[in-house]
Amino acid sequence: MTVTATSPLSRFLDGLGDLAEIVDCSTLARALYSSDASLYRVPPQAVARPRTPDELITVVRAALEAELPITARGAGTSCAGNAVGPGLVIDVARHLHTIHSIDPEARTAVIDPGVVQDQLQIAARPFGLRLGPDPSTSNRCTVGGMIGNNACGPRALGYGRMADNVVSLDIITGNGELLTLGVDDVPELRTLVAANLGTIRTEFGTFIRQVSGYSLEHLLPERKFDLPKFFAGTEGTLGVIVRATVRLVADAPERLMVALGYPTMADAGDDISNLLRFRPTACEGIDRRIVDVVAAKNGPDSVGHLPAGDGWMFLEVVGDDAAEVRGRAEGIVAEAAALEGWIVDDPVRANELWKIRADGAGLAGVSLDDPAYGGWEDAAVPPQHLGDYLREFDALLERHGLHGLPYGHFGDGCVHCRIDFPLTAPDGAQRYRDFVEEAAALVARFGGSMSGEHGDGRARSALLPHMYSPAALGIFAQVKHIFDPRGLLNPGVLVDPAPVTQDLRMVAASRSPLSSSEAEFVEAVHQCSGVGKCLANTTASGGVMCPSFQATRDEKDSTRGRSRMLQEMVNGSLVTQGWRSPEVHAALDLCLSCKGCARDCPTGIDMAAYKARVTHETYKGRLRPRNHYALGWLPRWGRLITALPGLGRLVNLVGRTPGLGRALRWGAGVDARRQIPTFASRTARSQLGKAPAGTKGRVLIWVDSFSDCFESESFAAMAQLLVRLGYEPEVLDKTACCGLTWISTGQLDGARRQLTTAAAVLAPYVAEGVPIVGVEPSCTAVWRSDAPDLLPDDANVAALNGAVLTLAEFLDRDPDFAAPDLSGHTIVAQPHCHHASVIGWAKDRAILEATGAKLVVVGGCCGLAGNFGVERGHHEVSVAVFEHDLGPAVEAHPDAIVLADGFSCQTQLTSLADRPSMSLAELLATH
Repeated sequence: MTVTATSPLSRFLDGLGDLAEIVDCSTLARALYSSDASLYRVPPQAVARPRTPDELITVVRAALEAELPITARGAGTSCAGNAVGPGLVIDVARHLHTIHSIDPEARTAVIDPGVVQDQLQIAARPFGLRLGPDPSTSNRCTVGGMIGNNACGPRALGYGRMADNVVSLDIITGNGELLTLGVDDVPELRTLVAANLGTIRTEFGTFIRQVSGYSLEHLLPERKFDLPKFFAGTEGTLGVIVRATVRLVADAPERLMVALGYPTMADAGDDISNLLRFRPTACEGIDRRIVDVVAAKNGPDSVGHLPAGDGWMFLEVVGDDAAEVRGRAEGIVAEAAALEGWIVDDPVRANELWKIRADGAGLAGVSLDDPAYGGWEDAAVPPQHLGDYLREFDALLERHGLHGLPYGHFGDGCVHCRIDFPLTAPDGAQRYRDFVEEAAALVARFGGSMSGEHGDGRARSALLPHMYSPAALGIFAQVKHIFDPRGLLNPGVLVDPAPVTQDLRMVAASRSPLSSSEAEFVEAVHQCSGVGKCLANTTASGGVMCPSFQATRDEKDSTRGRSRMLQEMVNGSLVTQGWRSPEVHAALDLCLSCKGCARDCPTGIDMAAYKARVTHETYKGRLRPRNHYALGWLPRWGRLITALPGLGRLVNLVGRTPGLGRALRWGAGVDARRQIPTFASRTARSQLGKAPAGTKGRVLIWVDSFSDCFESESFAAMAQLLVRLGYEPEVLDKTACCGLTWISTGQLDGARRQLTTAAAVLAPYVAEGVPIVGVEPSCTAVWRSDAPDLLPDDANVAALNGAVLTLAEFLDRDPDFAAPDLSGHTIVAQPHCHHASVIGWAKDRAILEATGAKLVVVGGCCGLAGNFGVERGHHEVSVAVFEHDLGPAVEAHPDAIVLADGFSCQTQLTSLADRPSMSLAELLATH
């Protein structure tokens, strides 16, 4: 990007003076903020991250003075392209997240715009209060963004839209004026409204989910000219929020769920108007398509038994009196035109049913044969028309040869749907436009709204003529002129909109050379929808994703940020050096390759695999960094060191000697603050003598390079345990390395060679019916993820997929195994991130729970993650990741047994907390 002395960006930076330090004009930042959770890509010229409200005001005024367009951005989870723009993107989420006060008597909170909704819920909970609207992104979306889009969520029936929960707003208009909406007046706007009362009364506020356009009904005299409510849903086109006062509500103490089954989802839609008189707080609709997707992904048990039918409605009834609440629930069941209906008394089962809806929503974009997108995401119609709309919408999809998974907030008539638009086809943009134009006309015919909760953004602003008269659209333009006469606030949205096909990310990607040569990789990195689950603290609930972001809070270190960078690499117009682009490597540098995203990301991003691929392509045929040879070839060095008598002791001595140890670490690319793990005096495999003949047959213990070459008790404990259970353990007399260290350093050709050799050695055991049990979880996991991906046509690899077991999986198959009694003990367990994300940790959990001990399961990653934590430049982040979850957990339980199967986890615990740990095999063998 060329910046001249007279360009708006240059004038803006000059106007900021020393404050320009909070503005980032790098290609890296521009790429990270080029997309939100929509289909659209608009690279900004710069990104600002103000640290205080005063800095926010200064930044906005400087940009306006320089005539630099402004787009305010919260978490960037906007589905309609509301949070991307061509000038300055202001990230309010990074620093502006202070809750200034909560008034429990007035039931209000005063907050910065970057406060995350769940952060506010936690602060309000001691007062018995909460913010009413509850979008699915509540653990990362900002309240400022919710106001901008007039967010709703499933319980808008009970708590209203965000507009219904705004008390006052401090904003900066496009004139640079600081206004307090709710206190200050806007006389020009009053005059405009007074001149157009007929149009406003007939076209606006016709039903609760009429979110599209400006909500002018709030400015009517009978609505008392409520400026704060009007401002909600203006999508940053009229002003930038500096501070907000929002209304809080108290949850009623009594709650019941009703589950209803219908022949089809449309039949459920027909019935909703009949049930609204029972005042449900929430009413969600799904059908067989969503249920089948959840069952296929999470197993049939995740769905369980449902009322008869192929379409369902789940309703929630709340109140202060249990008998009254039950009476309304019984009334719903009695009056519903359903095939079958239940009152769900068990809160656990109720949560399971709600989870079907939540999981289905997350999986909707990745469960069709082709990628699905959210371009037509949240249209709404008055509830009395919902059934007919659903039938005609399905017919519309069929006419266009498209597929989708509809679901929605049926009580409000709002329908979500991810659709497999053929955006990468030569005529993809035109086919997309043809569909959304016809869909908009369909919604308008039913008196509906293009958007029911996510706003119009770039996806639907150009469709507003289907819904509003020329007179109404003219009022929009005049409102915009009053607040933003130069059109600098979020240009291209609502007023003077860009065409719906302009700036479509996938259309641009389809023209990239990589789309032809690396189509599979391009499709994989574009699975990231930008919904931003990786920004939430998923580790608090046992998740892993994304440990480096939890440590740095920098967008570039999130799974989404890395995906965006790879998408820009594919695009090639901003990030221009392909696989070797420095911006790409900067974004991938702090990826721990933990594979947490492979499980926790709703769209299935596997950043560890993408990082390995990028590193492989970058250094193909070139000299690599020295740590690739030292750490990437570690199994070779380990076998060499332990094979020669006395060499292990010598290397250990050198590693502990100050000067020599530092030189050794430098040569290996290891951080000087790290200790090199102690090599074993002889391999673990050589320690297994002839095991007694077991009554239950042979078991092959597959000993990985870490367990074999470094000091560890895991192998010996596993062998002892298996003998005690009546098995005859044995080990290989040949090398069978899974190539994990080659994979993590992007040496994929070498990894394939290692895997091919190892698979040929191990596969005969599978053919003979001999169980194989792995010692190290990360190596065991390779056979279920990386190996099939790298060698998809290798029959030996295919035979091993699912056949190399963890100890817990093996013991689960033994009817004679009984967990020891550890009642009175506390176990702090750190599941290895590959174990949890690739294999699953349920079998381990079941064994530990069966011991009777108090079990504390730690989410997140230990922070060492194989070679990551020891490499130069990673130490601080490695420590910060450890201190996010694992460190506090062991500190809070000083007398607990610490369980960690992973060699990395054990090493990190020893080096950073001086805390010994044991593997599951050691725990069972010693008790």
